[in-house]
Amino acid sequence: MSAPRIFGIAGWKNSGKTGLAVRLVEEFTRRGYRISTIKHAHHDFDIDKVGADSYRHRQAGATEVALVSGTRFAIMHELRGEPEPAFEDILARLGPCDLVLIEGYKREPVPKIEARRLDAAKREPLAPTDPHIVAIAADHSVEETGLPVFDLDDTVAIADFVASVTGLPPKP
Repeated sequence: MSAPRIFGIAGWKNSGKTGLAVRLVEEFTRRGYRISTIKHAHHDFDIDKVGADSYRHRQAGATEVALVSGTRFAIMHELRGEPEPAFEDILARLGPCDLVLIEGYKREPVPKIEARRLDAAKREPLAPTDPHIVAIAADHSVEETGLPVFDLDDTVAIADFVASVTGLPPKP
């Protein structure tokens, strides 16, 4: 299978990245596409509950713990002091799909849209210093840019743009 189509959503904390990512996943799946996502966290996170069997396995020192049921599976990998894996290594672990949406990973050289909200933690634009930002989605007026600007809530128009930029073929 060929390399997956990838499109990113970048922005500062509270800029609307997650909301936009969720709406895009909903829109693309409604259109019949198979979507995968990768979210980069800048802090320690846990998908396990304290006291759960899998949590206890990790606490005991397991490097990888797989949780499997009839409806889903997850594999947690403890780095145990090793460096964070490269984006390409995580991408390689995903199954086949039509499009991978990434949230975060501001520095990856993939086409991305910059999310901007007036309530964001920072308001310094990323686009002027990132040549991979190909559009802006904002909840306010954006001036002084040559990039396409979308309303942050115009999911259909943003999805159409993402499909165009990534060359996602139309579904019959």
